[in-house]
Amino acid sequence: MPATPYSNSIAPWLSVRNSAQAVEFYKSAFGATEVYRIEDPDGNVVARLSMAGAEFWVADESPAHQNFSPESLGGSTVRIILTVPDPDAVFHQAINAGATQVYDVSEGHGWRVGRIADPYGHHWEIGRPVARA
Repeated sequence: MPATPYSNSIAPWLSVRNSAQAVEFYKSAFGATEVYRIEDPDGNVVARLSMAGAEFWVADESPAHQNFSPESLGGSTVRIILTVPDPDAVFHQAINAGATQVYDVSEGHGWRVGRIADPYGHHWEIGRPVARA
């Protein structure tokens, strides 16, 4: 098998309304940085964002391409699990940036985890495994 410069990865593509504003939210909430961005004359953005190497995409919904935002669907079909060293700090940073608390950070099932809904309807579980004694 020939060598390839790429390894396997999965990067969610979040469909939202007002992607330019969403990109700014994710920067503020999670410290994301833009890796790639294109913008059309109407202000619609497609952006690849990175959080310490964990990447995801954000773009305006496009019903013509069957890409719907949680706002159009009345909820999201996935939850995103964001594993970080300090879930309490990231959780509160996201709340301060405009996310809504679904449940506070606590310990259970071997994790320290909390859940937020971002302003675009996507749910994020922010946590880390708890060290076992």
